[in-house]
Amino acid sequence: MASLFPKPRKKLVFLASGRGSNLEAVLQAVQKGRIRGIPELLVSDNPEASAIGVGSKYGVPSKILDFSSYPQKEKYHSDLLEILDAQSPDLIVTCGYMRILKKEVIRLFPNRIINIHPSLLPAFPGLNAQKQAFEYGVKISGCTAHFIDEGVDSGPVILQGTVKITPEMTERELTLAILKEEHKILPLAVKLFCENRLSIKNRKVSIL
Repeated sequence: MASLFPKPRKKLVFLASGRGSNLEAVLQAVQKGRIRGIPELLVSDNPEASAIGVGSKYGVPSKILDFSSYPQKEKYHSDLLEILDAQSPDLIVTCGYMRILKKEVIRLFPNRIINIHPSLLPAFPGLNAQKQAFEYGVKISGCTAHFIDEGVDSGPVILQGTVKITPEMTERELTLAILKEEHKILPLAVKLFCENRLSIKNRKVSIL
């Protein structure tokens, strides 16, 4: 029996720098009613990011903070903090966002920022994770949806998706296979958060 008092929808803010395919995967899930969230804002550090068009397609307003136009990079980070503070989202979702969030942002939104990373963390953190995995010669790679903490790709793991690396697979094929998994687990992680089904204890995430 459905609850007579459904939980209110969570306010969502997105950060993106590039294509926006993960952003679209989440927004599609919201549009189809799979995620009880309200996409309120997209913030991009790149005025050329295709993600801006993706947000517009789904009716999400954008705020552009052109990172390259800031002579003092600390001003960029303070402006971002001001925007996020004013927006007061329940959850921030980073979708291919290529900046490291400052500790002030992370401390303002503890366990309320979800990122998707193209490796099975803690293996291959940082940039070019697919290339790292391919060149290392691992047999299985994948992606990780995790909460952001003050380290680099070191926050509590929510979900992981795996990809088997076959001998004939190219690096590009691996990248595309991992991306398909990202499009599955990021919307699911956001869905679980919006349903209050994620619990963290001793940095271990349990799904309720």
